[in-house]
Amino acid sequence: MAQLNIVDAINLGLKQEMKKDKSVIILGEDVGIDGGVFRVTDGLYKLYKGRVFDTPLAESGIIGTSIGLAASGLKPVAEIQFEGFMFPGIDQLINHAARIRNRSRGNFHAPMVVRIPIGGGIKALEHHSDSPETYLVHTPGLKVIIPSTPYDAKGLIISAIRDPDPVIFFEPKRIYRAIKQEVPEKEYTIPIGKAQKLSLGKDVTVIAYGAMVRECQQAMALLKDEYISAELIDLRTLSPLDKTMILQSVKKTGRAVIVHEAQHTLGVGAEISATINENLLLNLKAPVIRVTGYDIIVPLAKQEDLYTPNENRIAEAIKKVVKF
Repeated sequence: MAQLNIVDAINLGLKQEMKKDKSVIILGEDVGIDGGVFRVTDGLYKLYKGRVFDTPLAESGIIGTSIGLAASGLKPVAEIQFEGFMFPGIDQLINHAARIRNRSRGNFHAPMVVRIPIGGGIKALEHHSDSPETYLVHTPGLKVIIPSTPYDAKGLIISAIRDPDPVIFFEPKRIYRAIKQEVPEKEYTIPIGKAQKLSLGKDVTVIAYGAMVRECQQAMALLKDEYISAELIDLRTLSPLDKTMILQSVKKTGRAVIVHEAQHTLGVGAEISATINENLLLNLKAPVIRVTGYDIIVPLAKQEDLYTPNENRIAEAIKKVVKF
């Protein structure tokens, strides 16, 4: 098996699905000749001529066109260059892509994927470092995926392309090339809506997704001399959410720490915390703690690290909840 980073793993998944299914096409700004701003689609323009399209700088047009193509029998994979650029196209996503099956009473559906780099960590300009996943998780009809490893990235992008409904595929740019992992050459899928336990523990459940999974692993390494047994859950999919795994774990440990890069208020962590409290209040040994970004616009480069949860903040939260 090859050692791949997330960029290479997604590229391999796209390449294999395009080879297998001629209805799969790719469109977006600079995805063709240049291979995308992060080179995720590198080489596909030459390999699959006539199926990889550079588009104008018009996110509403990219997503709207994808909906029409999907409803007509193709499987478009659209790229939005940065998460902050998705908002001109959010009307198309919320009012059309997410509703087309319901609106048409099942006569039309939109088997499309929208790939979006997400989050900070690369010291980019404004509109290039946000975490707007809550907008789309809140939208019925959309599935929302965010991998944390190269292995998961390949398996999940293949599952997303094969799904009969619209899928938002967030890609944490902070770890695009920061992690390498053995990734099988052969095609494989990972079920949408299924979280993964990365470690077993009895004292506390730590729940994270995307780039924050690595931060949680580093926090747990800092605590190795504290004799805290932590169970780490990588959500992998934000919608549908694997509530079963979350509740089973927290029922066992009695404690929970939820970590995400997005702002605190109404983040995905708030929904997870509410789910835990609604179902397991009498099983809890301590209040649920959320470690998140702050309720401000993501700062520019010099202060970005002060905004983003890191291993020290997470480790302190774990100690606090265990010692409550």
